[in-house]
Amino acid sequence: MFNTNGEDLQPSVKKFEQMLKTNHVYFFDAQEFEDIVLHYLGFGQNQLAKKAIKMGLEQHPHDIELLLLQSEMLIYDEKYEAAQTLLHFIESLSPHNEEIFLQRATLASKNGLHQMAVDNLNKALDITEDPLEIWNLLGMEYLLAEDYENAEYFFKNCVLDNPEDYSALYNLLFCYEQLQEKEKAINTLNWILEKQPYNEVAWHQLGRIYVKSKNYKEALSAFDFAIISDDTFTGAYIEKGKLLEKMGRLNNAISNYQIALKTNEPSAFLWHRIGSCHLKLGNDSLGVQFLRKAIQLEPNFEHAWIKLVAYYIKKKDYGKSKYYILKGLKSNADCISLWKKSMIIHRFLNEQDEVIDACKNLIELKEASLQTWLHYIDGHLILKEWPLALKIALKAFEQFEHYSQIEFRIAGCYFELNQHFEAQYYFDNAKRKGPLPHEIAALFPLLSNENHLKKA
Repeated sequence: MFNTNGEDLQPSVKKFEQMLKTNHVYFFDAQEFEDIVLHYLGFGQNQLAKKAIKMGLEQHPHDIELLLLQSEMLIYDEKYEAAQTLLHFIESLSPHNEEIFLQRATLASKNGLHQMAVDNLNKALDITEDPLEIWNLLGMEYLLAEDYENAEYFFKNCVLDNPEDYSALYNLLFCYEQLQEKEKAINTLNWILEKQPYNEVAWHQLGRIYVKSKNYKEALSAFDFAIISDDTFTGAYIEKGKLLEKMGRLNNAISNYQIALKTNEPSAFLWHRIGSCHLKLGNDSLGVQFLRKAIQLEPNFEHAWIKLVAYYIKKKDYGKSKYYILKGLKSNADCISLWKKSMIIHRFLNEQDEVIDACKNLIELKEASLQTWLHYIDGHLILKEWPLALKIALKAFEQFEHYSQIEFRIAGCYFELNQHFEAQYYFDNAKRKGPLPHEIAALFPLLSNENHLKKA
């Protein structure tokens, strides 16, 4: 692998940059140009990489590696036709270069042509001396096409060749999960553990599979072996903590979360989990303290805000729940759960403008449930904004035409607007589906008197 920090390269890079500053033309051999390009690409300096490719090809116009780097840059810049043309030219110079087929596979994949990508990868596979990378690429291509059986075949080849290829292992386990092949997943992990008894990743993944199967005893044992294999493995402590929490062993769960905090950087997720455990144990002040730590560390960590707001709602402390919901929404404006809680809190506090705002946001976030629409309509009804309430109710009725709750509200709006024929029509339709609910009768007292409605 190319070393971007190699001392041998520094003179070439300095010489190249001096050439750019002075406009003097210095000669570099093709390998030097290739190394300079890779150096800049390694540091994300794509413009300098492009300049090096351009100058390199001016001095070495038929160098295959520089041409391939140029086509790669064209693909990166989404100049697909130019890349395809260049690859045809490179193939005329070097017809058996596997990189040509790999780049063609990339082009096809980016255009959603998965079979064409697979065909090109198979051509590369026929001529390569190192199939491992191509197996991985074939697995990924089949994964993108949701062809999990073929993806499994290639990822399994990767794992059999190298049990420590964890990327391939994770993908293989994902395929097994999609194919509902739990036993195959367990057998693969056990095969790895026979060869490498202290492979913490395999133990960790085995534990996760046992958790999904509700084999909690085996799962705990697997997580313990993962920790024995590597006592700094944060993920194993977290998974063990989550399992202990699920089993109701909350103090043990807290202990594992605390160890996980010591083996890695502070984590809002862990503060949140510890806080949740303390709340379940009745340690309210500790629970709130840890949840606040979580949101101080990561204001965008919505789960801690949700838990904190829910705690104060449960305590009927709507002042504090309102305080935290407003702060939480500032940094999590697209969180559906927080907007739902905002709707609940403001309804209790009889703050209808805020209820309406919460409902509007939920609908914009595609959370347009019947309950959201009803609260949205009722917010305007309570404010006696009959035309707005009617407009929203009719829109809701387009989605929920079989629900009498909306039709009664439409009838009430029409009645308040003195459109009695329409009011009677929707009232009669709604009555056929069920009786007038108490909350609607409270909003429209005259609706409960059918004779009055008919006389009007």
